[in-house]
Amino acid sequence: MMSITRLFASLVTKKLNILKLTSNYVPRCTYGLNNVGSNDPGIEIEEKKIVEEKTSLAMRAYLQRATLYNNFMEQQTHEFQVGKRHLANMMGVDPETFTQKDINEAIEYLFPSGLYDPKARPFMKPPSEVFPPKKDAEFDESGRPFHVFFYTGKPNFYLILHNIATKLSELNKFEDSLRKNNILPDDNKKLSSIGSQWLSKEDVEKLTVEKLSDYEYKHFTIAIERLLKHPCSYKYVEFIAQYQKPMITTKAIMESSPVEYTKDGKAYVTVKDCPRKSARADVTVFYPGTGKLSINGKGIEFFDDIQAREQILFPLLFTDMVEKVDIEATVRGGGISGKAGAIRFGISWSLRSFVEPETVERMRIAGLLQKDYRRRERKKPGQARARRKFTWKKR
Repeated sequence: MMSITRLFASLVTKKLNILKLTSNYVPRCTYGLNNVGSNDPGIEIEEKKIVEEKTSLAMRAYLQRATLYNNFMEQQTHEFQVGKRHLANMMGVDPETFTQKDINEAIEYLFPSGLYDPKARPFMKPPSEVFPPKKDAEFDESGRPFHVFFYTGKPNFYLILHNIATKLSELNKFEDSLRKNNILPDDNKKLSSIGSQWLSKEDVEKLTVEKLSDYEYKHFTIAIERLLKHPCSYKYVEFIAQYQKPMITTKAIMESSPVEYTKDGKAYVTVKDCPRKSARADVTVFYPGTGKLSINGKGIEFFDDIQAREQILFPLLFTDMVEKVDIEATVRGGGISGKAGAIRFGISWSLRSFVEPETVERMRIAGLLQKDYRRRERKKPGQARARRKFTWKKR
């Protein structure tokens, strides 16, 4: 057997050989800015210059693309303005007062088209509506981003959230200062969302020029809704209005029907020709009342179907007006479902005059104030019914 001394000597010899090999080896990095182990400063400077040139070229190309797009939009805008002036002169109108509506009418007059699809017809619109928007340059020549929220991936969107949070903090401080002086916020100045709605997801994407997920849009609506419901939100009414748009169909809904009075002084509202399928109903609602219901001279038993009865009672339950009004309805035409739907629409439309505006808004959202234009689908030739086919038999 090998003695301990000889074994120790062999181990020391092997270790010395390994140290010699490693001391003669100079590692070389091919991916860094300089060569590790190299004592030549010229190589390090040259490699740094190469990396800087590559970076600046990439940034230069990026900035060039952004500049080209901006120049293109400026040129298209200039051509649009020139064409607008020529078109106004052709129509004998002052170019300064020539609106987009006038442009559309002039093109329709000068270039009559029988094409069915409106997209195939000639048009003339501002370049911002024709070409999709693009972001401006987000870097400088050194590669440093301009936007403070650049590294979030969606800087414009998160800037909006940041502004909302900042204004909420300022409103909280303002409210605290009022309460320290024993002053309560004025409820008459409190903002309301009645008659308006928040920008849709597509509108926010156009505003920010960024693609948003459903979760991000939900987060945006929660934040802006919280700002709106603050007692002192009237201080930032202009900021909130940027993200609101009026509802097109709410004007007629919010305008209540005129209230008339009987000889006894009881208020009532009559709505005639309430439609549902082929049924029509005339509904009169008296307020105050005891909950009396008359349908063609009968009570709720006019309908044997439970679902039809629920349809009629739903507006009263929704507005908490059960046993507070009297209803007289005359219905004609249609079947059970059509008659119940016509009476329900008439009751809902009449109750607008006896409830608060907030309740009217809730009724609109629930669909009580919207006409139901659905109809029974007709039977198709060669089929058993509207959708049902005859049983196919091979033999």
